[in-house]
Amino acid sequence: MITPTIAHDPALDALWMPFTANKAFKAKPRLLVSAKDMHYQSDDGRQILDGTAGLWCVNAGHCRAPIVEAISRAAATLDFAPGFQMGHPASFQLATKLKGILPAGIDHVFFSNSGSEAVDSALKIALAYYQARGEPQRTRFVGRSRSYHGVGFGGISVGGIETVRKAFSAQLLPQVDHLPHTHDLAQNAFTKGQPSWGAHLADALEGIIAEHGGGTIAAVIVEPVAGSTGVLIPPKGYLEKLRAICDRHGILLIFDEVITGFGRLGSPFAAQHFGVIPDMLTVAKGVTNAAVPLGATCVKGMIYDTVVNATEQGIEFFHGYTYSGHPLAAAAGLATLDLYASEGIFERAASLAPAWEAAVHSLRDAPHVIDVRNLGLVAGIELDARAGAPGTRAYDVFVDCFFNQNALLRTTGDIIALSPPLIISEAQIGELAAKVRKSLERVK
Repeated sequence: MITPTIAHDPALDALWMPFTANKAFKAKPRLLVSAKDMHYQSDDGRQILDGTAGLWCVNAGHCRAPIVEAISRAAATLDFAPGFQMGHPASFQLATKLKGILPAGIDHVFFSNSGSEAVDSALKIALAYYQARGEPQRTRFVGRSRSYHGVGFGGISVGGIETVRKAFSAQLLPQVDHLPHTHDLAQNAFTKGQPSWGAHLADALEGIIAEHGGGTIAAVIVEPVAGSTGVLIPPKGYLEKLRAICDRHGILLIFDEVITGFGRLGSPFAAQHFGVIPDMLTVAKGVTNAAVPLGATCVKGMIYDTVVNATEQGIEFFHGYTYSGHPLAAAAGLATLDLYASEGIFERAASLAPAWEAAVHSLRDAPHVIDVRNLGLVAGIELDARAGAPGTRAYDVFVDCFFNQNALLRTTGDIIALSPPLIISEAQIGELAAKVRKSLERVK
C-alpha cells in the first residue's frame, strides 16, 4: 500500500475528487468560493478570470439573475416530480423550446442528467431503432481516436482516450471500432479555423464497413470539435464525408455536442455551423448554463416514430433516469435559453470570433508553443513536452496561471484549452491572452 507523504489539510480528506491528482491538490488547494459573470473568487479573495467557462459549460457567465431566480421559484413550487408514467409542465416546455433551436429535423428530446448519460442514451436509442426496424444485427458502434464521450461504459467504449480505455478495458463494449483522429501537426500547425488537409481521414469508415459489413453497424459517434483531448478542429469536408458515407450504408450519425452546443462556435449547435445534420445529437453543460445538471439526447422524428410505433401498448423504450427532466433543471434550462435569446449570446460569440482568433494566435511566438488552433470561441495551445515528463509543463502553466496570473485555464496533456464564457469582452480576451503569455514565460 502506498501512503501519501505530502502534508495537507485534513479537512479535505473525506472528498475523493474526480479527474484530479488528489494528493497534489490537497497539498496546495485551489478553492473557489463564489462567482459572478466572467470571474470566480478564490478562498483567499482573488478575482480569477474564467478562461474555461467553468468546464466548457457556463456560456452565459456565472450566477446570472434570471437563472438563479427561476431555480429558486421552482424549488419553492415543485421540488420533484416523477418522470416515469408521470410528468410536469416545465419538462415539456423545455423540450419544445429546445426543439426551436435544434437543427431542422431533430425534433424529439430525451432528458438525462449529464453528457455521459446523454451518450449512453443515444447508443441505446440507436440499438432500439434498428431492433424496431427489424435489423437486430446492427449492433456495432464506431467512435474515433482521441474522442471523449463521458464516463459510462458505453461512452468509454466509443471514446478514444487511451488512458481511460486502458483503466477499464476488461469491461468495454465488444463491438466497437475507431476512426483515426484528425490532428496532424506536420500538416496543420497554426491553422486558423478549419484545416484544409485531412478530409480523407473520413474514408477510414469505408474500411471498417468493408471489414464488418455496413449492415452490422448501428451508429457512428463523433464530437464535431473534439474538446477534451485538446481542441481538434475538423478538416474542411471531413464531417460532410462522414455524413455521406453513413447515408450510403444506412448508418446513424451521432454528434456529441456537449461542448460545442449552445453557441460555442457562434451557432446554436456545431451541426448548424458546419451545415451537417446528424441523426442524433447529445447535449448537456450549456443547456442550463451549468446551474443544474441536465443532459439530453435529441433525435430525428423518424427515430422516435420508429421506436414508439413498434409497440402497440405499454412502455416502448426501457430506459430512463429518476431525475430525467427534473423540475429545477427544467426551470434552469428554460431561463437559460431565454437568456441566450434575449442577449443574443450566440450572435455575440460569432462577432467576437475574429478578435479571439487574433488573440490566441498572437501566442505562437510564446515560449514552448508548437501549435495554436481555434474555431469560434475555443482554442487549443499545444506545448512542447518536457523530455520524459509529458503533461507536466502544461500543468505547471495551469497552476501558475491560477496562483500568479489570476486566470483559470484547462489543460489536457501538454495542451492548454481555452473556452471562455460567451459574454467575454474584447478587452478580457486580450487580458486572458496576456495572462497565458506571462505564465508561459515563467514556466520552464
